Amino acid sequence: MSAPLDASKLEITKTTKPSEPLPKEELVFGKSFTDHILEVEWTAEKGWGVPTIKPYHNFSLDPATCVLHYSFELFEGLKAYRDSNGKIRTFRPDKNMERMNRSAKRAALPTFDGEEFIKLVDQFLLIEERFVPTGYGYSLYLRPTLIGTSIGLGVNAPTKALLYLIASPVGPYFSGGFKPVSLEATDYAVRAWPKGVGSYKLGANYVSCIEPQMEAAKRGHSQNLWLFGEEGYITEVGAMNVFFAFKNADGTKELVTPPLDGMILPGVTRDSTLELAKSKLPSDWTVNERKLTIHEVKERAAKGELVEAFGTGTAAIVSPIDNIEFQGEQIKVPVSAGSSGEIALKINDWIKAIQYGDESFKNWSRVAQ
Repeated sequence: MSAPLDASKLEITKTTKPSEPLPKEELVFGKSFTDHILEVEWTAEKGWGVPTIKPYHNFSLDPATCVLHYSFELFEGLKAYRDSNGKIRTFRPDKNMERMNRSAKRAALPTFDGEEFIKLVDQFLLIEERFVPTGYGYSLYLRPTLIGTSIGLGVNAPTKALLYLIASPVGPYFSGGFKPVSLEATDYAVRAWPKGVGSYKLGANYVSCIEPQMEAAKRGHSQNLWLFGEEGYITEVGAMNVFFAFKNADGTKELVTPPLDGMILPGVTRDSTLELAKSKLPSDWTVNERKLTIHEVKERAAKGELVEAFGTGTAAIVSPIDNIEFQGEQIKVPVSAGSSGEIALKINDWIKAIQYGDESFKNWSRVAQ
């Protein structure tokens, strides 16, 4: 019987050369890392091995390791926050573990007990506690990763794998306050397709997005608004989920995001936005997951019915949108609160308050202990 992941077996070897955390003003996303790495090896024969926390180090991989050839790789992204009492918190880590296991199954990699891994993350955070910066907008970005490590060029399910975690201190996504972005509605390339792997957090999903993003940047845009099909269905924005707010002719209001139809990543911030909007927005708002097209957005913007639009994701929480270029035409998106729409501001404030432990909502915030 293969062994399950067991956090109680954790072995810790602390670094003998601790580094000094960078000053907050020098933090750049994903450029500096903490002193340790969490690792657990897996084999098809024995299952999960002994979890270890060791000094941060390089990997040594055979050139024929399967992850290098066939993209047996997936990851998650979440953050740890320091609350006003100095405690370290994570935001809905159970949702990240659910998604990571979905991705693992689809990638023919081993699944594991999500709660056991979160316990390991808690211990990692207690060791790396001094790298969690103080202040709203500051956090420790956590990157759990799972790779296939079998050696050989045959295209087969890996018989060896490595689950590991590294962490990077980060500052606010928008250092000077919200900065709305301009998008290019991309219809010459697609991010995902029906019954494909767009709803899984695989590294292979990201590489194909870079070239269209570079093309959009040449034309002055920050990101792509991904479209699908001749109908121009809206799916995602860059590597984020996307929301549109409309005011109907009868005065009612609607907050809309595309449904999870297999092409869209089930974002934790997306799910949180939906739940909070349904719970906290005034009664004249309805919150819907439904298909919408770039043509609907264009038409309703022309009628003055487009209220705002924003992306959602772990890195930024929300990212306001003020312009969409589609086939050479500009669709102007209102930003009624100056640099953002009012709903995006509210969602940002609601989620931050939970992340930093200032408000409680459905046990979404977990204290490392």
